[in-house]
Amino acid sequence: MRNLSRINNPHNDDKDFAGCSLFGMMNVEGTRFSSRDPVRAIANMHERGNGLGGGFAVYGIYPQFKDYYAFHIMYLSREAKEKTDRTLATAFNIIYDEEMQTRPANVRDPPKVWRYFVEPKKKRLGELTADDYVTEKVMRINTETGKAFVFSSGKNMGVFKGVGFPEDVADFFCLEDYNGYLWTAHGRFPTNTPGWWGGAHPFNILDWTVVHNGELSSYGINRRYLEMYGYKCTMQTDTEVLAYAVDLLMRRQRLPIDIVTQVLAAPLWSEIDKMEPQQQQVFRALRQTYGSLLMNGPFSILVAHQGEMIGLTDRIKLRPLVAGIRGNFLYMSSEEAAIRLVSPKLDKFWSLRGGEPVIGRLRNQKGDDSVSMEEN
Repeated sequence: MRNLSRINNPHNDDKDFAGCSLFGMMNVEGTRFSSRDPVRAIANMHERGNGLGGGFAVYGIYPQFKDYYAFHIMYLSREAKEKTDRTLATAFNIIYDEEMQTRPANVRDPPKVWRYFVEPKKKRLGELTADDYVTEKVMRINTETGKAFVFSSGKNMGVFKGVGFPEDVADFFCLEDYNGYLWTAHGRFPTNTPGWWGGAHPFNILDWTVVHNGELSSYGINRRYLEMYGYKCTMQTDTEVLAYAVDLLMRRQRLPIDIVTQVLAAPLWSEIDKMEPQQQQVFRALRQTYGSLLMNGPFSILVAHQGEMIGLTDRIKLRPLVAGIRGNFLYMSSEEAAIRLVSPKLDKFWSLRGGEPVIGRLRNQKGDDSVSMEEN
């Protein structure tokens, strides 16, 4: 009898729904550091991925252009670039642009990647804020040709991602040439979505980035809800809705992180019923208002934006996430071994509790001694 597993799975890479690797590293004093430790740490979890996606988000990398939006755009055709260039020239003042530095590496079918530093043309803003205007233009570019995708659009930060193991993506983008005070990294093992350059993590809008391990069965309703607010999901994977949900809740609606976590990883109705009356009222209102943004399914995520890194898991913690502190560094990872590789001795180490965030923040530059790393 023939071995059917060899036919159904010739590469012997069975689905592993606990796969994907996350790593985050932040210096809370804002001191920039190289890619060496983040790349070593994520490479240490090589077996959690299968080479169909890897990437990094880095903050503080463009100090000379820190006041301008940095667009990283991947192009799948020359015509798409020509059309996008016209769109950008109409909507923005282009301060500087260039083809991004890359080199041959073990990545699959790399597209042309281009970098632009831009500022919105004030006469075109109308009643929109600059951030809302940029978001609108990013959505337009990502849907206009089907062959041009803005995969990074924040200020003084950048996303670098592609199809390959994360250490190979780092090699492709020459990440040893960059320094930042906050790095997040992802190694992908896609389960129900395609492995392509746009589908790799991190996902980004403005300076918000998300890396994710898990699977969101609520993707359909999450996507429809976000589309009512002008977001367009074009990257063919569930994680994209997390990035847009965070932007909507934290930037546009200005909700604090402790409320946002209760939206994304909401308590069960049976748990709400046991709360004190005043607390019940708050949580019932959140479930009723944001029920369509509940992220249903197993997940662990790292969310980052300027000055902050946040770790969160689903309510019953079906995906791993651990944290450690050493001096001015905060680490979060899918595995303890990755943290210990780059920082063998830690001042503190712990495993995140389900549905409760860990938050790392830059210390107040004015000398405030307030807590900069929080375990809720």
